[in-house]
Order: sequence, then structure tokens, then C-alpha cells
Amino acid sequence: MTHDAPPTSPARRRLLGTAGATLAGLAAGRAAAAPADAPNPGAQVTDAPLSTHTQDRVPFHGAHQAGIVTPRPSHGMVASFFVLAENRRDLERLLRLLTARIAFLTQGGKEPELDPRLPPPSSGLLGPVVQPDALTVTVSLGASMFDDERYGLARLKPKHLQQMKAHPNDALVAALCHGDLSIQFCANTPDTNIHALRDIIKNTPDLLVLHWKQEGSVPPIPAVPGQPAESARNFLGFRDGSANPDGGDARLMERIVWVGEGDGEPAWATGGTYQAVRIIRNFVERWDRTPLREQEAIMGRVKPSGAPLDAADKTEHHVPDYTLDPQGERTPLDAHIRLANPRTPESQANLMLRRPFNYSNGVTKSGQLEMGLLFICYQANLTQGFIAVQKRLDGEPLEEYIKPIGGGFFFTLPGVRDERDWLGRALLAAA
Repeated sequence: MTHDAPPTSPARRRLLGTAGATLAGLAAGRAAAAPADAPNPGAQVTDAPLSTHTQDRVPFHGAHQAGIVTPRPSHGMVASFFVLAENRRDLERLLRLLTARIAFLTQGGKEPELDPRLPPPSSGLLGPVVQPDALTVTVSLGASMFDDERYGLARLKPKHLQQMKAHPNDALVAALCHGDLSIQFCANTPDTNIHALRDIIKNTPDLLVLHWKQEGSVPPIPAVPGQPAESARNFLGFRDGSANPDGGDARLMERIVWVGEGDGEPAWATGGTYQAVRIIRNFVERWDRTPLREQEAIMGRVKPSGAPLDAADKTEHHVPDYTLDPQGERTPLDAHIRLANPRTPESQANLMLRRPFNYSNGVTKSGQLEMGLLFICYQANLTQGFIAVQKRLDGEPLEEYIKPIGGGFFFTLPGVRDERDWLGRALLAAA
């Protein structure tokens, strides 16, 4: 029977010394071979991660507000407010103030230095120099703003603007619905959105009160040279954004998104658009226990690739041809993508530009994940756009796995054209 050497024996010390030298040599070799962007071995857990995109800047001035056809960054938020302005003069003060704050926040710059006995100029979340971080801040008005009691704007109400009504599958929560004014924040990082929201709340204490907000995100997908960009996946695991109209096609956007002079709208609304927001909870536990083939039949797409079921060997960019499948043998007649867009000449009038984000709000009282889709879309005609499409979707099989719980309809104001312009100027001038 042999015995191991005691910890203090010379044999034990020689063994540990040899092993230590070997491990040190291996570690040095790995360090030399590590890529240049490998984490610093001396970095601490609490060190701030390095960022390379905080200088991304989206122009503020233009005929249209940014954040609509602007490429969607990783993080988004919609916040709805009640407007406290008591008259049109206060409303103008609010809109001018919003214009000034948004111009600064989206373009970035050094915060002013104030007397330290006063509150600081902002939350300080981004430090003394605000980085633009691809921030866009998009302001829209709800139907409740167009009344005669407060502001005398009833006759200038956009033609199709209305309060969002419940559909058969909805379980709308009053605390998550409607509002006088909505602000959409989009940026590369969530802290930039939170900083902007807190800045606006801080600067408008007598003019706005927050009603509800919902944050969301989309996973970034690396570009593959020579291949079309892929759509991000929602929390049901399917690509969300396939067949979305091209936001970079200016002529197409003029037809689908922007209100034009010949649309029968008040003249001030030209250059604006209708915003529909829906907070849609996903029952992910139930969905994850549903067979794959059933999931694909409900959605109308192949889950891994996003290809339509009538061209399963293609990609998400392939356009389905329902004329070759009139009985729904490949793509069921009640599949989500077929109901949403039947691809008939008539359904061309129902196109809209989607800008969704995934959201996750923790756990429900029943122990289920509270997550889903912050659905946002823009269209020149709310009635022909979102409302018409949603009516076609009422009763679809997907309703077993989703439950809309909040949101609202708003009209997005035209853009701020230059330094002398401000949000809503044409509206109040017409009043």
C-alpha cells in the first residue's frame, strides 16, 4: 500500500511547482493568441462595458419626424401622457418645449453647469455630455386632444383619428390604454431612452403627467455579405417584420405612411401619419408546448427560416402566391400572414409600416411569464390600415396564444423643418 506525500513534503512541493509552471506557460500562450478585442484580463465585474455606437446621430429637422422610417435600433419605448395645459397658449408652450428638448437629446451635447444648490440639469444617467446614441423621439396626439372645451381643435381633428376600441380577443386594461399624447423613444441602448423620458418629465411638470409606458427591444442580427437583411424574431420564435414595406423607398412611403395633400385631411396634417400601438401579451408557456407543425400552420411560415409555407425551401423574403393554393392546402386560409395580407389588389390599400419591439415585464401573479410584443405601426389611413387588418385577424387561431392588453391610436405630427419651426406649429396656426 502506498501513501500520498504530505502537503509539506519536498515531493509535494516539487509536484505543485512543476504543475504551476506548466499552467502559467499555457496561460501565457493563450493570452498571446487571444484576439485583440478579447476582454481585458484585469477588468472588473463592475467596469462599464465599452460601446462603439453612442455617436450614431439621426437628423432632427425634416418634413417628417424621425423614428418612423428611420432604421429601428435595438431598444424602443412608448410613453403615453395626459396633457395638463389648460389652454392653447399653454399647449403651444408645451409643444415648443418638447421641440427644444428633443432637438438637444437627439443631437447630443454638454449639459449646462448650474448652481449646485439647484437641481442638476438632468438625471445624469448619461453623464455630463449627452451622446446621441441614434435616439429618435416621435410625438403624436390622441383623439382626446381635438376637443372644443380645452383647445378648440375639434374642427382640425385628423379624419380617421379615433379612440382605440376593443376587439373580441382583447382584454384591455384601462391603465395601459389611450392618452392625450404619445412619445415613442428609440435608441441603441435602453438607458438613452430612459434618460430622454426623465428629461421630458423633469421639464414639463405643469404640462404633462405620465399615464403609461412600455419598453421593448429587438435582438441585433449581424449582416451577412451578399444576403438580404434578416428580420428579428419575436417571443414566439418567428421572424417579425417579414414582408414589411421598405422604409427606405420614399415613393412607397408617400403612398403608405405619409398623409398627403390629396387625402382629404386638414391641411396642417400633411407630412404626418397615424400611429397604432398595441401591447400584446404572448402566452409563451402554452405556445412552447404546441407542436411545431401546428405553430407553422398558425403563422403561415416555416419557423427556422421564415419562408412562407408555399415555398418552404425559400427564405422569408419570398412572396407567397395564394392564387396557386386557393383551398389553403399549403398555407391555411386562416393563417396569420394570409389573413393579415391576402395579397389581392384590394389589400394593397391596407399596407402599413410596422416597427415592433419585444417586451418582458416579469412574472404574473399566476406564475407565468409576462412577455409579448410592443406592436407599433404607421399608416396614412388608420381605417384602411391597422383597423381593417385587425378586423380580418379577429377570430384567427393565433388568438389562443395572444391577448392584447393595452395601447392606443394617435396622430403623429409633421416634422420640424428648421430652427424656427416647432412641433404642432401648423396645427395651432390653423386654430
